[in-house]
Amino acid sequence: MVSTKAYKQIFLCTLLILIIYLPSTSAQDYYADLKIDVDSYGFVTIDGTTNHPDLLAKNTEIYTSKKQSYWLLNITKNEIFTDFVYVLTLPQGSSINYIKSSGFIQIEDEQGNLIINGFGQNELFSIQIQYQIGKLTDEESIKFDPIFIFLITIIIILIAILFGIYLKEKAKTQNLIQDGYDFKGLNQRQKQIMNLLIDKKTPLTQTDIQKQLNIPKAAVSRNIQRLELKGLIEKEQIGMSNLIRLKKT
Repeated sequence: MVSTKAYKQIFLCTLLILIIYLPSTSAQDYYADLKIDVDSYGFVTIDGTTNHPDLLAKNTEIYTSKKQSYWLLNITKNEIFTDFVYVLTLPQGSSINYIKSSGFIQIEDEQGNLIINGFGQNELFSIQIQYQIGKLTDEESIKFDPIFIFLITIIIILIAILFGIYLKEKAKTQNLIQDGYDFKGLNQRQKQIMNLLIDKKTPLTQTDIQKQLNIPKAAVSRNIQRLELKGLIEKEQIGMSNLIRLKKT
């Protein structure tokens, strides 16, 4: 039979094995190989390969906060990762005030973009960065402010429409009233006769008007008669010809 002392020794050995072995087998072995991008508005996208259930994200604000001009990025998971590696890119023109990270990090500057390369083993995944963003370039402003561009475009279109209406009304007014004579209701030939008399500033015969405007004689006679009825001109018969002059306004 096995003695009580032997049972105690077996129990203690088993317990010691469990104490040593259990932590390494009960915990989930997490890993991550990530690409992290942060845009100018604090949206974070995390792509890559990981078995952690809630590490990957797209256009989320849960990892960033802002106080005045200072941004804080905090990506921290409380589970142990057997190994992790990441490449984190901050917005264009960013400057880092402080950075705290698990594992090892290396900061690079590529054409105005700060890039943090990090890796670690058997520790928490954590990176905390306080940073500021400089003034956006004109190209970035166009890229990131579509609403502003849309509003400016609408304003320009409205101004163009209003200016077109103004020019149309101005032209209409000029066509209706020239040198104090109301051209409203006149046809094209009547306007031509009036403009000729205004330009010449002297009375003309119907024959002169016919030749200079190249209008048929009957049309000249008909339109002069209508202009006379409208009170714009007056006729004076001299011999066999009618002398046409503007009626004083």
